[in-house]
Amino acid sequence: MGEVDPLEGRVTLQEDLDRLEEWANKNLMKFNKDKCKVLHLEKHNPGVQHRLGSTWLESSSVERELGVLVDNQLNMSEQCAAVAKKANRMLGCINKGITSRDKEVIIPLYSALVRPHLEYRVQFWSPLYKKDVERLERVQRRATRMIKGLGSLPY
Repeated sequence: MGEVDPLEGRVTLQEDLDRLEEWANKNLMKFNKDKCKVLHLEKHNPGVQHRLGSTWLESSSVERELGVLVDNQLNMSEQCAAVAKKANRMLGCINKGITSRDKEVIIPLYSALVRPHLEYRVQFWSPLYKKDVERLERVQRRATRMIKGLGSLPY
């Protein structure tokens, strides 16, 4: 493995963007250039601007890709926080909307409404930092406390 020449890499990326624009025009398609952003991932990247056609693309420090928040340091803490917030929101709906606390009622609701948020593309964004793991574990502890007879058990 060798080091990529930064200038060569920028030129190659711009050529790829030009080919994409050409392909889209040839196939009578258009990119929504307002939604196209540049996410600089390299530590020593000077934040070079790129264009798609005649439009200069805006740089961003964090973007959502296929429902997963990715920042320019590949830190997934924002994603973990967003997932925990969605999962807690769903637990709140279950807590307020369902009077039964029986395991037979809560577990299927948890499996159908909460777990998909916790597990969506987790292979990509799995928590790295202890604080993120604990944030997600709190969601599961909260769900465990909702079930009659399991409130005192660890999740």
